[in-house]
Amino acid sequence: MKLLLKITVPAFLILASIGAGMIMEYYVQPLASFAEKQNHNTVSLDTDKLNNVWSLLNQKYVNPDSLNSRNALFGAIRGMVNAIGDPYTTFFDPQEAKLFLSDAEGSFEGIGAEIGVRRDLITIISPIHGTPADEAGLKAGDIILKIDEKPTASLGLDEAVSLIRGDKGTIVKLLIARDENDPFIKEIIRAQITIPSVALKMDGSIAYLQLFNFTQKSSEEFNAAALQLINNHAQGIILDLRNNPGGYLERSVDIAGWFLARESVVVIEEDKNQQRTYEKSKGSGRLKDIPMIILINEGSASAAEILAGALSDNLHVRLVGTNSFGKGSVQSLEELPDDSAVKITVAKWLTPNGASINDQGIKPDIEVKLTQEDEDEKKDPQFEKAKELLLESLKK
Repeated sequence: MKLLLKITVPAFLILASIGAGMIMEYYVQPLASFAEKQNHNTVSLDTDKLNNVWSLLNQKYVNPDSLNSRNALFGAIRGMVNAIGDPYTTFFDPQEAKLFLSDAEGSFEGIGAEIGVRRDLITIISPIHGTPADEAGLKAGDIILKIDEKPTASLGLDEAVSLIRGDKGTIVKLLIARDENDPFIKEIIRAQITIPSVALKMDGSIAYLQLFNFTQKSSEEFNAAALQLINNHAQGIILDLRNNPGGYLERSVDIAGWFLARESVVVIEEDKNQQRTYEKSKGSGRLKDIPMIILINEGSASAAEILAGALSDNLHVRLVGTNSFGKGSVQSLEELPDDSAVKITVAKWLTPNGASINDQGIKPDIEVKLTQEDEDEKKDPQFEKAKELLLESLKK
């Protein structure tokens, strides 16, 4: 299972414990054996040291009843994974893994904001359409300074997400920094979040197609919208990928198949050995001859950037809006025998023309900014520009 960007991961409190008991030998020793088989640059794990520390804790710690070998095991694994320094490589205990997979299905409890780490700051990637975060006015690029009374400067991504998530009906208080303005507080009531994938509206012969994310359900929902678009005899498409934070690689490839000729390159994956794998379209390409404009902004990330890059490189579709987020790495979810899991960054991705967008994003062909005044007045100059360009192309 390959994930490009699933920022609403159920990342919970990162335990400070380290060490292990008898269970440690079962889990860590195989890891050490695996490491010893790797190339000469790989250092094997010193499981003796871990067991020695655990033994010392059992001998000397003042509150022995609080020592729990299972928690110690998970804490040791978390520490090992977190030491890599990649916010998207994460260990999940069985409960966290279960919640992560429920997120991937498109339903969870929280505020509905995708978050990530940018320039070492906990940052809103995008509020999800129609959720409490969206209704509260959170915006892509907002920096979260505090969660309730806890500063985020010392938090990892998963811990921050854990603090923001919670039971529906409860309140979380966020201290937000936006642009050059003074920080302000947003109090948001958590809810059950069911994430829509696709919305389609017809404006005469123009199809306005919004793609909100790439969950497990996205392909099915997009297929239905695409058939509806065809049945309505759409002459042009505005594909809106704004504030789309990404998700499953496979779903972005599925959807690209509606627009690209079969066997067209959708994305290139480059692994740690610079070996490249070419993900190619396998769909019908039934929409490839319909003129199209794509909308992107700073909340367009990961799989959304892949789709935008694939259609731009292959079909020269024009991009309108602002620079995308710039998330160009691929995560693989590896499920372990006890139902825990590790999400590991396994590759970076490139557009079909070989461009990397990690940290840089994709630049629009026509830059159109959306101001606060536009939002207050319910104006959308990005959409209006896309429509203008599309109508011009239809006249040719």
